[in-house]
Amino acid sequence: MTYNLNAGLSMDWGTNLWRLPTVTDTGNDGCNFGYSGTDCGYNIDTSTGEMAHLWFDELGNLAYYDTLGNENQDGWGLTNTGNFQNLQAGYYWSDTEYSPDPTLAWDFSTSYGHKGVPSKYFQEQGIAVRSGQLAVAPEPVSTVLFLIGGVLLAGRMRYRQRN
Repeated sequence: MTYNLNAGLSMDWGTNLWRLPTVTDTGNDGCNFGYSGTDCGYNIDTSTGEMAHLWFDELGNLAYYDTLGNENQDGWGLTNTGNFQNLQAGYYWSDTEYSPDPTLAWDFSTSYGHKGVPSKYFQEQGIAVRSGQLAVAPEPVSTVLFLIGGVLLAGRMRYRQRN
């Protein structure tokens, strides 16, 4: 099964279960910028945001900077691997205002693997998410089940033709 992510919040599914991704501000209030394990910057702690978890953990992407701050690391960028399609490169808003400055809000860059805090006046993308864990049957299993069903159906048809 493949999931097609629809960017944008102009959709109305008649429920309040859909929302923007969350962000957790850890450490000192505000952006604790770093190249590894912080809540802001590159290669962040993925428990600090749903977009970071999706981008790094689920899709296996690499940030533009490595954990030492060296730019243009090998293999960086959005790969759209795994059970997701159509995640576009760009900046996506979170649902979390930046507490030290209410004119800013947390976002995540799917181009560079960066979490930051731009002005709310910037035009960025939104992605609708829901709480909960998805259980997905791996593609090889689906393919095998489809093939077995086809073989059984063909065998049955052949049996009917003989009798």
